[in-house]
Amino acid sequence: MSKAEMLRKLFMGKNLIRIVGAHNGLTAKLVESAGFDGIWASSLEVSASHAVPDANILTMQDYLDAAIDMNEAVSIPVVVDVDQGYGNSTNVIHMVKKFETAGIAGIIMEDKLFPKQNSLLAGGRQELATIGEFVGKIMAAKNAQESKDFMVIARIEALIAGWGQEEAMKRAKAYVNAGVDGIMIHSKKNNPDEITEFIKNFDLNVPIVVVPSTYPSFTEEKIKSFPKIRMVIYANHVIRSAVTSIKETLKEIKDAGGIDTVSRKIIPVEELFELQGTSEMKENEKKFLFKQEKITALVPAAGVIKEPSLKPLLQDTPLVMLDVNGKSILQRNVELLKSLGIKDIFVVSGPNSDKINIEGINIIQNKNFENSHILYSIMCAEEKLNGKLLLVYSDILFEKEIIEKLLKSEEDITLVIDGSFKNSKIRQSKKEEHDLVLVKAKHDPVEGERIIRPKRDNPVLKIGKKIGVEEANYEYIGLALFSEKGIEDLKKAYEEEKTTYSEGLFNEAVNFDMANLHDILMRMIQKGYKVSSMEIDKGWSEIHTFEDYKRVSRMIAD
Repeated sequence: MSKAEMLRKLFMGKNLIRIVGAHNGLTAKLVESAGFDGIWASSLEVSASHAVPDANILTMQDYLDAAIDMNEAVSIPVVVDVDQGYGNSTNVIHMVKKFETAGIAGIIMEDKLFPKQNSLLAGGRQELATIGEFVGKIMAAKNAQESKDFMVIARIEALIAGWGQEEAMKRAKAYVNAGVDGIMIHSKKNNPDEITEFIKNFDLNVPIVVVPSTYPSFTEEKIKSFPKIRMVIYANHVIRSAVTSIKETLKEIKDAGGIDTVSRKIIPVEELFELQGTSEMKENEKKFLFKQEKITALVPAAGVIKEPSLKPLLQDTPLVMLDVNGKSILQRNVELLKSLGIKDIFVVSGPNSDKINIEGINIIQNKNFENSHILYSIMCAEEKLNGKLLLVYSDILFEKEIIEKLLKSEEDITLVIDGSFKNSKIRQSKKEEHDLVLVKAKHDPVEGERIIRPKRDNPVLKIGKKIGVEEANYEYIGLALFSEKGIEDLKKAYEEEKTTYSEGLFNEAVNFDMANLHDILMRMIQKGYKVSSMEIDKGWSEIHTFEDYKRVSRMIAD
């Protein structure tokens, strides 16, 4: 149900409608929490909150913005004090469209001339529009509205201007004939006598609205004895009480020389948080806000090119900077990682590190590149390995979806493994050259699935280049994710194995410094560490040879 429908329904009911003036979202929310039926977006309150006179100094947009703030803060109808409609009939049409579109339930428009002065201002200039001019505005407003429920109420200022009962009634009849949904009769007398006189003579079939600001003795109990009155507006008491309280608080702080005494008299900050909707915000955060962990990406790229078919292409350029259809391998991977919010990217370089000139990365040099391998390069960045780490080998390209899913892993060590290698002649030929890091995982690949497999717990049981093809069921592709704990476990294992294997063979490596990542992972598995996996089916490529380079270039071009 729209708020305009809610307001209509209130007018069709039997109970007196009580609405209270407000000037922003907070005061509107306080009115609603106090149990009133609606909000009066008072031009006096709004202008006073800007510390300017209520004299058409603020623009329509100023009042619209304030009304929107109030409307969005509450679930009850908002009725807006639109002064004279902010201009002539053309302005009124524009105004109605704007306020109705914003979800405002209704407006009350007064029959004064522009610029106005507040009706209660002592000695104020109270000039009225002609009946004909204001009737035109009413008709413009009613024709402009889209919903039949949106309400346009005419505010008669004849009694305020001292023009008497006869003029007030003449205007009421003209405005009702023009199509208004209600009449607000206004008075600045300190008693309700001229209001009650008007009501007794009022025989038109629209509801009456009263504003007892200057005649507070006209209580709801007395108002209810006049059934034609359907709405009472307590127009400006919120801002007046706010000013009163603020002045008292400031005086006490100044007189007491501090806030000790006054702090006990005002609401706790927790209540203010509730009025702001902080609890709801926190609940929404739990449901919908997924905190982005800080993730560091590490690219070990210190290897010396030994493949004869690539040497003419690279000469003194690292493999990671090999141009593939206009962009280097590293540039493509850095752009992909940054698109996923990964900004801390480190590259461990070897020879010709000055040729790695990608913006937004950090270079760490492996000065022992000639006598070391990937594991040593990883540990060259040991000081940077804090928190979650994404490890990306320097010679691979991959689809974005693989990284997106890998980043969701909650395991401590997760390797990306591909189950398609047995069906690929290219991968089989590389196996013959001992160029594949094979994996024996707990579960075999699911036949027929494509790209990224459904999530399942499939721990790695064995990993290495010397595992037989018959035993292996996956290939490790060179992508891994380590949690903060996983990185600490890797560091710990590295120090332990380094001490134990200071000389001689280490797993499949000729010595510890020449170890690959899979060498230490295999030792960790043997010691009881869990190494998890994320299964894929293709979606990546490596460049180890010139034939690889040609194939990948064709794929990217397509």
